[in-house]
Amino acid sequence: MGWTDERVETLKKLWQDGLSASQIAKQLGGVTRNAVIGKVHRLGLSGRAAPSKPARPAFKAPRPHRPAAAAPSAPRRIAEPRTAQPVATATPTPSPVRYVDETPGSATVLTLGAHMCKWPIGDPASDEFTFCGRRASEGPYCVEHARVAYQPAQTKKKSGANELARSLRRYI
Repeated sequence: MGWTDERVETLKKLWQDGLSASQIAKQLGGVTRNAVIGKVHRLGLSGRAAPSKPARPAFKAPRPHRPAAAAPSAPRRIAEPRTAQPVATATPTPSPVRYVDETPGSATVLTLGAHMCKWPIGDPASDEFTFCGRRASEGPYCVEHARVAYQPAQTKKKSGANELARSLRRYI
């Protein structure tokens, strides 16, 4: 369906009333939203009486200012009531912190720390599976395991006629 003078006038009126392009297309019938937008552009219609979108507040209320965090002070000590009764001396209990010995295979998944060698030792499916556990030098492994894990890049041999013949003999 083409743009008759009557349809163009209806388009201009609806556009000035603030209807959206899809709303205008529905009222006119036989045209798409994009056809309405194209015609509005070609006619040079830019001003609108009302915005097509619902009015939103352009101003957002500022958030309340947070006070700067003060430097943490020393924790307060609450005075305990003193009694005249003698206090029994308790034997020191072993601390739950486990100090890892430097023998390989001393760390488990539960005791593996951030600066410990994570080189796996044994079969992961077995109960005896452990990690190296020594102090990691740089990266996740100790010096010994880092040498194994990080091999220097091998230089590639230039394949000549002799190399080609030798490799072909493998398959013959």
